[in-house]
Amino acid sequence: MREQFLCLADFRTEAFSAVFRSQRNPSPTSSRMPLFRLQLIVTNSWQTKSSEEVKDFRAFVRCRQKLDERYQAAAMEANGSCVAGKGASLLTDPAQLIKEVETFLFDVDGVIWRGGKLIEGVPETLDMLRAMGKKLFFVTNNSTKSRRMLQEKFRSLGLDIREEEVFSSAFAAAGYLKSIGFPTEKKVYIVGEEGIQQELAQAGFQYLGGPEDGGKKVLLGTGKNVDFDRDVGAVVVGFDHYINYYKMVYATLCIRENPGCLFIATNCDSVAHIIGQQEWPAGGTMVGSVRASTARTPIVVGKPATFMMDYLANKFNISKSKMCMVGDRLDTDILFGQAGGCKTLLVLSGVTDLKTLNSPENTTYPDFYTNQLPDLLAAKKTMAA
Repeated sequence: MREQFLCLADFRTEAFSAVFRSQRNPSPTSSRMPLFRLQLIVTNSWQTKSSEEVKDFRAFVRCRQKLDERYQAAAMEANGSCVAGKGASLLTDPAQLIKEVETFLFDVDGVIWRGGKLIEGVPETLDMLRAMGKKLFFVTNNSTKSRRMLQEKFRSLGLDIREEEVFSSAFAAAGYLKSIGFPTEKKVYIVGEEGIQQELAQAGFQYLGGPEDGGKKVLLGTGKNVDFDRDVGAVVVGFDHYINYYKMVYATLCIRENPGCLFIATNCDSVAHIIGQQEWPAGGTMVGSVRASTARTPIVVGKPATFMMDYLANKFNISKSKMCMVGDRLDTDILFGQAGGCKTLLVLSGVTDLKTLNSPENTTYPDFYTNQLPDLLAAKKTMAA
């Protein structure tokens, strides 16, 4: 059924019914089609469909999202990774973990650096892992920077990281649009910053909005409507410290008024250490405002969605079972690793502390946790013994 559905050229109602029948009672071991592949079907043929067919598809997507939530909960319970009361293990044998892993995926803020300052011991840790033949990738929900901008950030901190080793949610947004065959004659409206602009331009897409709309205002009380581009076929929302009411209005109008307009979120992080120790509102707050005004659920391309993991696994021919995701957030990094089927290591140098990890309210547990990434350096002594 999965392969047959992937080959459909359109999204007729009878096709929906067949998928509903096959996926009404999801099981953790069933073969399932990611939601973004369903979007591929509608996007490739959206210009030839009637408004009623588009409504049918949207209703199907809403139902499918509910099924996915049930599936993910069942899958996590089945593999024991998200069961209330199950604690995480302190990493006591980093050498064994390193031996079992071929590829390490690292979040950056809270893992490599914190508030822009490099965490002591990280360069030596990365050098050790490379010397052991491990592949290293850096996967961040930061959408304000493109891959090239992030590479420059690494270099400014003395880390020699290649652009192809860096994956940001801005890159994921552009990559997602490319993967679904988004029409190049359509435009993308950005609630976000320069990173999204650069990645969309590099992928060959037209865009508007972003920092350039930071100073625009809606003239209340004038009785005038806000003009918006009818050729906008997607709205991408990420972290935007230029956020204003004009952008919220423009994004809302495009999503609600332009037929088939996609609503894409780079991530839904609620808070982040943007500068230093304080936690400030992150991209999820911007996404939340547009979600509320449109009554639409966004397509999330950043963590914990596995788009970036799927991309690099396919591009570099990497086995997910031989990966380890290292991050500081339970709700993004650890869930990202679990959803992708790889090992997970939580570091306590960022957002999550030990109290949060062990809280009775917490239901997400990594395979291991440790204080900070340089704790892996202990493997040197073990292997030398």
